[in-house]
Amino acid sequence: MTTESDAAAVPGPAWTAGAPAARYRPFEPVGLPGRRWPDRTIATAPRWLSTDLRDGNQALAAPMTPERKLAMFELLTGMGYREIEVGFPVASQDDLAFVRALIERDLIPADVRISVLTPARDEMIRRTVLSLEGTRRATVHLYNATSPLFRRVVFGMSRDECKDMAVHGTRLLMKYADKLLGGCDLGFTYSPELFNETELDFTLEVCEAVMDVWQPEPGREIVLNFPTTVERSLPNVFADQVEWLDRNLPRRADVCLSVHPHNDRGTGVASAELAMLAGAQRVEGCLFGNGERAGNVCLVTLGLNLLTQGVDPGVDFSDLDRVRRVAEECNGLPVHPRHPYAGDLVYTAFSGSHQDAIKKGFDALDGTAARRGAQPAELPWEVPYLPLDPHDVGRAYEAVVRINSQSGKGGVAYVMSTRHGLNLPLALRADFSRVVQEHADGEGGEISPDVLFGLFQRAYVEYPALPLPLVLCAEPVTAELHLDGGRLCPPPAAVKAARDALTRWGVEVRVVHRPPPGSPAAGGDGVVVYAECRVRGHAFWGAGIEDDLTAAVLSAVRSAVTRGRMTINGLDVPTPRGSGPAVVAGPVIAGR
Repeated sequence: MTTESDAAAVPGPAWTAGAPAARYRPFEPVGLPGRRWPDRTIATAPRWLSTDLRDGNQALAAPMTPERKLAMFELLTGMGYREIEVGFPVASQDDLAFVRALIERDLIPADVRISVLTPARDEMIRRTVLSLEGTRRATVHLYNATSPLFRRVVFGMSRDECKDMAVHGTRLLMKYADKLLGGCDLGFTYSPELFNETELDFTLEVCEAVMDVWQPEPGREIVLNFPTTVERSLPNVFADQVEWLDRNLPRRADVCLSVHPHNDRGTGVASAELAMLAGAQRVEGCLFGNGERAGNVCLVTLGLNLLTQGVDPGVDFSDLDRVRRVAEECNGLPVHPRHPYAGDLVYTAFSGSHQDAIKKGFDALDGTAARRGAQPAELPWEVPYLPLDPHDVGRAYEAVVRINSQSGKGGVAYVMSTRHGLNLPLALRADFSRVVQEHADGEGGEISPDVLFGLFQRAYVEYPALPLPLVLCAEPVTAELHLDGGRLCPPPAAVKAARDALTRWGVEVRVVHRPPPGSPAAGGDGVVVYAECRVRGHAFWGAGIEDDLTAAVLSAVRSAVTRGRMTINGLDVPTPRGSGPAVVAGPVIAGR
């Protein structure tokens, strides 16, 4: 124990004496009067370049094998990516061999342009160009670092020397391409590495010098790619930098302005989106944001962000689980359960209030579709807490609501409806949620849909029955019956027969609630009835799942009255705590 006398001698955490913030300098804002990007919207998708096979692969502790590289390449082309950086041929023999295999085995679709990366150094440029021999369409991506820190600390270069490196590299590229790549539709990308840390006037100076060599013109574009090699500033600063270039780059009509955001500050997606508003026409990134340090920008998140704004991303995400599986296998890295759009839990609600809102959203969507004679998938997507329809990316609705101790009656009702075809009345939802809560508090953890159904059966369907007939009971019993499911429209004669059977038991039926038009069907080919019976002024619930209406009504009432009598008479009321699924009494088919 520390006493007052020696407290001063006990050192506290290092930051309690003052965080080391003075060691770090904020980014200077860009002087950009009249900036236009804040008032713009994104109306079309950018050109995408996947760098999974180069930048993403270089970030792996165990780089991809040739087989995994080919699986990734086929995934990307199948999804619709048409510009793919396939390697860094001078970095390793494996990268070179993969590029050559794609070309020699004719594995590159005719409309796909592959890209390879090289530093602006003579021998590396020559070997990179040589790696493309025999290909129909390709781009060489040339880069050199331009920031003051790298010029001073890493290379010991002046601004002129740095610019000369980029210019000389471009000349060498053109010379070797003329000799080695006859017949190839050759594209050229130049990146001033660490662009976001480079003086804007110097970036422009270098890019102008490179363009003077390449001579872009209609049909001969140049891609100028501006990377946040290490993300250091707020996304709005990057947007200002991009808009400044968009305004000042010469030959703008023949320049494709590209960005390559990293995610060191966790704002790579925001940087890319704001850059698109600022004039970027092309985005380089990786599926699920793989890349050095905190990763590159995530192409999945960017693409589906566009989709949720009504913009076609031009990429097929209809089987997102498969995309994730292949990426995980190729990268050897798991996708986080909370990763936007693709994580296991991103369409899942455990919170009771969230679950209730989601259920009401689905009910409203279904009701609107029924009134319009349409399918829900044909209507605008408007469901609380779900920015995207899981079905649009190949996900099922079964995992949208999952039950634990935080869940409420809305979530319980949703799972019972979607997984078991049982559309519980409002009062029964509240009653059953107390049963579920008691089980959750006692057992802990998540309650699976099968366990949930087992709890329902033991509480309301298979309740231990007291001797009958109930006509011998001293006090009157009244019942309200709730018939479940859109297909359950029994003729009046069937309802009268059920009423008569209950009358013989001494039970008065006050109300019969039929399902409203458009209600989801329940119970498969069977009949589902919920009975709310009043015994000595208290309401108790039972349920019947049978082959015909009368049998279901009698089963439901018998269960409800038995629960009531056992409770009122102080008998032990069995609490459904079993963890295994119960046997379903009759066919029950999941709805949505």
